[in-house]
Amino acid sequence: MQIARGITNADWKKLDFNDPSDWERAISIFDKRIRDRFANAIDFLIADDEAVDDPNNRRWGFAILALDCLLIETLQAFRQGLTDTSGKSGALFVSFLTSRPAFKSFFSTADLATRFYKEFRCGLHHNAQVFRDGLVWSVGPLLRLDGQRMVLNRTALHSAVMTELDEYASELRTGTDPTLRQNFIAKMNFIAAA
Repeated sequence: MQIARGITNADWKKLDFNDPSDWERAISIFDKRIRDRFANAIDFLIADDEAVDDPNNRRWGFAILALDCLLIETLQAFRQGLTDTSGKSGALFVSFLTSRPAFKSFFSTADLATRFYKEFRCGLHHNAQVFRDGLVWSVGPLLRLDGQRMVLNRTALHSAVMTELDEYASELRTGTDPTLRQNFIAKMNFIAAA
């Protein structure tokens, strides 16, 4: 079974986590998995949309945001070592949005993060729409409130997700948080059926 393009679960199972070079290989496998399966597609959609001069005529916002919501939940599940997020998605989103440096200035309260989760993530993943009167946009700050309306810049959100992906990989490389590394191994072992 391929766990990333050109990398099998057997490749993963050969890794020795006492060897620093195997740690680098493990992080590289994870990064390749996320970028090849999701981030590169998002980058393609953003580039295609930004070729259109008028932001009102851009069309990939929902697809971009839906994929980035998947990545937010995935990154937090990796951080926590969760192999099953059933019934935990809301808490994962709130934790991620309110604690991660690229997001916490925009999601300063749990209520605001919960609202994003319900209106955008759940709306898109369960009904292919944004709930309430939220708006997905491609310019401006990552998040702004226009009265009661949440206006989300999906391009800025994607940039923040990628910043957090890079930060997670960096934290794994330094190895200063053994729990973070243990959680990473647990999640990847589950993926690789190790």
